[in-house]
Amino acid sequence: MKTPKIVILGAGYGGLITTRQLEKSLRNGEAEVTLINKHDYHYISTQLHKTGAGTASDDKITLHIPDLLKTDKVHFKKGTVQNVDFKEKKVRLDSGDEIDYDYLLISLGFDVATFGIPGVEENAFKIKSFQSTKAIYNHILRQMAAYKEDSNPSRLTFAVAGAGFTGIEMVGELIEAMPKLCRTYDIPLSETRIINIEASPTVLPGFDQEAIEFTTNYLMKNNVELMTSTKILECSPTSIELDNGEVLPSSTLIWSGGVRGNTLLEKLDLPTSRGRIPVDEFLRVKAVENVFCIGDAALFMKDEKNALPPTAQVAIQQAELCGPNIIASLRGETLKTFEYHHKGTVASIGNKAAVGKVFGLKISGTFAAVMKQVIEARYLFVLGGPGLVVKQFLKLGKPYSKVSAATHQK
Repeated sequence: MKTPKIVILGAGYGGLITTRQLEKSLRNGEAEVTLINKHDYHYISTQLHKTGAGTASDDKITLHIPDLLKTDKVHFKKGTVQNVDFKEKKVRLDSGDEIDYDYLLISLGFDVATFGIPGVEENAFKIKSFQSTKAIYNHILRQMAAYKEDSNPSRLTFAVAGAGFTGIEMVGELIEAMPKLCRTYDIPLSETRIINIEASPTVLPGFDQEAIEFTTNYLMKNNVELMTSTKILECSPTSIELDNGEVLPSSTLIWSGGVRGNTLLEKLDLPTSRGRIPVDEFLRVKAVENVFCIGDAALFMKDEKNALPPTAQVAIQQAELCGPNIIASLRGETLKTFEYHHKGTVASIGNKAAVGKVFGLKISGTFAAVMKQVIEARYLFVLGGPGLVVKQFLKLGKPYSKVSAATHQK
């Protein structure tokens, strides 16, 4: 009897936690597990805003995937998925390699939704991946260096589109980063502008009023220019056109306007809804044999009308069940139903402040910032135990680099 083959596509939160579950629970020789990811590192996506502003070292945000695998039960393969043949049960990579599977997990990450706004795809910087946020940071450094040469004020105007969870966290890191960057480049802080543009009437749509007020006051106290009830009509490399008739001279637009399912999902011969793959209560793709899907790629309906959001918290909880359900499938045992338990949400505003609600308790300020770190530590603990928590939290932040305008191209 041949050994069943389990293939996992994507080493984000969902893919990695599922891998760890399989490592812990599979018997030796019970299955061959292959984890496929386009890079050999995993990045902590809830910390990408820090990479974008340069407020944390790269090795605090990224983890080497082979180092996270604790046993020889999992084989890691670096590669980009091109397509999946569900009839032949084969995963095809861009390299031409084909990997057979008996059980497949699709745990691919998100893509950025730009809503067809002219110029955004070509000119805006996206909070999408480790590489995309490194491009933000290197661009900021180039603008600082170039300003010393031409004194063009648009180079020091940093606009963030979206005042939701991700946008506010990005703005908070820019507040944190600007004083040090200005000292590095000998530029008066007063010459920089941080602008937050949001189509809704307030920052943090969906948060409670206390969180909205705290965040608004914090941003204004730190000289952030809030433009709520404002839509972006178009952007170019040097300007942003708004629906109020204003044209902002800015060489930096950081986009956090929304997310969508991975574009690869559209190439797969699977039904999609809202850019994601519908799954059943056991996290299986409907009408396809032995294929599971979790995280940003999955559409899990919590009731008849509403789906769970594509968040790290959802992906982690799904992964903690998905691993056991895959094992139950190959053993012919009963699968368990997924139930999501929302444990709260905390949005950081730099290192010193945050807002949110944890286990029903509204929190803000320094205490909330500490709770944000506790949440991050819990993920590291699930992934690699106390040793990984200590290792990551002992790493020091990176000094603010100074580069020439000719280096680190986008």
